[in-house]
Amino acid sequence: MRHLALSTPNPTILCLGAHSDDIEIGCGGTVLQLLGSLPSASVWWVVFSGSGERAEEARRGAELFAGDRLAHFEVHDFRDGFLPSHFGDVKERFRSLAVDPDLIFTHRRSDAHQDHRLIAELTSQTFRDHLILEYEILKYDGDMGSPNVYVPLDEQHVTRKVENLHEAFTSQRSKPWFDETVFKSLMTIRGVECRSPYAEAFYGSKLVLRG
Repeated sequence: MRHLALSTPNPTILCLGAHSDDIEIGCGGTVLQLLGSLPSASVWWVVFSGSGERAEEARRGAELFAGDRLAHFEVHDFRDGFLPSHFGDVKERFRSLAVDPDLIFTHRRSDAHQDHRLIAELTSQTFRDHLILEYEILKYDGDMGSPNVYVPLDEQHVTRKVENLHEAFTSQRSKPWFDETVFKSLMTIRGVECRSPYAEAFYGSKLVLRG
């Protein structure tokens, strides 16, 4: 596991999501906060399942959250819910990513959703010497765990995250989980766990500290 090198002149952040809105829900506040404190950072944004309106939403979400730091965007049209059946093709997409990121955000390997798990597994297979933080997605499955990495968030970034979500993903507004209270509640709970008003939480499986 390589150490986090965000002090380098031009750090690169790679964001990976199975579906449109996964990245934004899982780590949108952290991305906003990092880009606010790292003026030279750039972002690669990759979504694996999105077509038609959902592909347009994916691009809009990336633009809202990354702004002019968006160095690379791509969205693929693998069928939602069936990513494991396209393992070989999805893995080839990973192998084609010509980037050496300083930090990677991806799904959690113990996520109950099969698409999420596959993206998490391929992330660790492809980027074996990088710092990977696995984000969480609140959903019906009730699979929330005990994270070990926390990013305290300023209220302005929490507010902007929620506003961006509602602006970008109009197709999801009727879903019961797509709600300001839901989003803020999870960030509040994770904030309590790290003594902050708000936070996003992650799972880091391996970290090497070099003296």
